Amino acid sequence: MNLLVALEHRFNRLPDGSVWTNTFFARSFFERYLSVFSSVSVIARVAEVDSVPSTAKRADGEGVTFVPISYYVGAWEYLRKARQIRKDIAAAAQREGAVILRASSQIGNSLEPHLRSMHRPYALEIVGDPYDVYSPGAIRHPLRPFFRWWFPRILRRQCARASATAYVTSYALQKRYPPASGTFTTHYSSVELPQNAFAASPRSATARDRLLRILMVGTLEQFYKGPDVLIQAFAACLSKGLKAELHLLGGGRQMPILQELTRKLGVADRVHFLGSVSGGEAVREQLDAADLFVLPSRTEGLPRAMIEAMARGLPCIGSAVGGIPELLDADYLVPSEDPESLANKILWLANDPSQMQSASARNLERAHDYSEEILAKRRFAFYQYVRETTAASMSAGKCRASHAEPVHSKCSEDSTRASQ
Repeated sequence: MNLLVALEHRFNRLPDGSVWTNTFFARSFFERYLSVFSSVSVIARVAEVDSVPSTAKRADGEGVTFVPISYYVGAWEYLRKARQIRKDIAAAAQREGAVILRASSQIGNSLEPHLRSMHRPYALEIVGDPYDVYSPGAIRHPLRPFFRWWFPRILRRQCARASATAYVTSYALQKRYPPASGTFTTHYSSVELPQNAFAASPRSATARDRLLRILMVGTLEQFYKGPDVLIQAFAACLSKGLKAELHLLGGGRQMPILQELTRKLGVADRVHFLGSVSGGEAVREQLDAADLFVLPSRTEGLPRAMIEAMARGLPCIGSAVGGIPELLDADYLVPSEDPESLANKILWLANDPSQMQSASARNLERAHDYSEEILAKRRFAFYQYVRETTAASMSAGKCRASHAEPVHSKCSEDSTRASQ
């Protein structure tokens, strides 16, 4: 059975037809679905390009193809291309197979009504919270308050109608977007942590007089991850005598604004913008070179970058949003949008080597809860349920369309066989 996966991500396609990504969604990500489904069709935005960066990774391949949606960036461009986008999504809805919507996603939001009108079951993988995505400071758009009301409403409605729901958090997103009563539900992260992703042992205490290397990993496309908050907090730490440098790993449209902020605060020589890397070993090298990982996000599902940092035994500080409190104890959490609290937390941890050491040990231990072996079992059970539910629905649909045989006896027989 084929699986249709709809997600809010942008890909690039070369003239030879190959599809590439600069971030997380390489072909290795989609292989997890192939443990149950024979093939995967990815419904996403795909831009036609002549070249891709050397750090890009191939996204398509054996068993993984793409169903391109007209490319757009941002709400205004979406509105300008809305007619073509609706045509693309309507055509994608006609493809056979099971359906998983990675939510919240505008593509998923547009696809779901078609599925409903066709009485096709769909499942959700909820990876983010639209209420926090459109919080003040996270995105700059005149319609932000409306989006913050509208998109959570859509996601709650989708949860009520989905045949199965998987969350990246164990409890945080479930509270705001509860699954329908009696449906299959589970939780697992999208992180990929093979055995070589884990440090062999916790870190030893660092000397107070050494230059502290602080790292943040996250997109700079929007201000979701709070890089501006971190830069302000970092400047405050330097003014109070902390010997440190800040490294930001990730690229995006907001980088020039952030670089200007470092110049305005007089810390440009201590802040390093590393741009995007290909993931995997390249990210682990940056994590291993760092002393402290900081992620003051305004919105989160469950941050993969933080789990990866914990797996390398890095002490971490994060904001108390989304699933971050599921990863870190309260001592390592700060309010979002609060540079002063973040600066105080960084100074507290940086000036206590024993606390840094204990945080390293605790993080490494907790990261093992997100090992591939554990998460793969939950994913497999979810995908298997989605496949069986789709097979039963297809079988029942064929029965309803047939006038040659009694409906109840054959449908019952086919539905039972599909669930085995």
